[in-house]
Amino acid sequence: MTDTIAAAKAGDETAFAALTGGHRRELHVHCYRMLGSFDEAEDAVQEALLNAWRGLDTFDGGNFRAWLYRIATNACLDAIRKKDRRVPSVRSFAEVPWIQPYPDRLLDEIAPSEAEPHALAIARETIELAFLAALQMLPPRQRAVLILRDVLGWQAAETAELLDLSVPAANSALQRGRATLRERLPQQRGEWSVPAPSDEERALVRKLVEAHDSGDFSTLSSLVRDDVRVTMPPEPNCYIGLEHLARHGRIAEEMGEWRAVAVDANRMPAFASYLRRPGDTVFRAFKLDLVRVVDGKAAEFTTFDSHLFPAFGLDAVLEGK
Repeated sequence: MTDTIAAAKAGDETAFAALTGGHRRELHVHCYRMLGSFDEAEDAVQEALLNAWRGLDTFDGGNFRAWLYRIATNACLDAIRKKDRRVPSVRSFAEVPWIQPYPDRLLDEIAPSEAEPHALAIARETIELAFLAALQMLPPRQRAVLILRDVLGWQAAETAELLDLSVPAANSALQRGRATLRERLPQQRGEWSVPAPSDEERALVRKLVEAHDSGDFSTLSSLVRDDVRVTMPPEPNCYIGLEHLARHGRIAEEMGEWRAVAVDANRMPAFASYLRRPGDTVFRAFKLDLVRVVDGKAAEFTTFDSHLFPAFGLDAVLEGK
């Protein structure tokens, strides 16, 4: 690695790419936790890598990964400062209008091995939408401390050094951040954090997709809870109950024909929907629904637009009848 660093410092872009390539995805996920937005995380990583390239001469030969995290975290803090985003409270994901989903296919690029079940559980818990929304309520440096300590498992001294804080200040920020999350997240962890989708949940999503595509609201209603919630970030609305779901179903039926494809996002089951409007010849990308399942039924749908379909490896159109 020493030779590669020397080559990169001498201006070898291929060497720099070799140094940073293996860290890019984890840096992107770190920025995603900090910012809550897939797109803004991409911008922050690009900025961080550009700053790393420009400042490579300042790297003193220590922990290169930690050095990159420092630069990426500062890029996120700068981005937050520029946008001046403040979320005083969160009752639904819709109150964090910039929140976006993250494809599991990309998370899997850095997923721990089966030999690390504890680490894998932490990864699942800390990428779920409710956790991300709650993080957005924390002051930026407090948010950074909590992610570095409780998500990435850094030591207090490492975290303090990265953020230019004293160890007592870093520890104080961590305790305040933990207290806020305890207040904001549901007491029952199952209400906000779920393991990877089970076979039963995947079967439920398949049934939801079939009912969705056929416009069979009777079957659909049997697959969801009576108090089902529907949110549609960035719209600030939260709809609760089968009556609201039925109204959305009637609107969808009037729009045209639907086809859906099961996917996974944020370690949750999801499905991507395509719409063929009257007079059109193909089904076009329309929306993405993340599904929270409780006791074998859909308890919540979080609906996003089709903007991130490419990140999920999904086509813009579907052919077929």
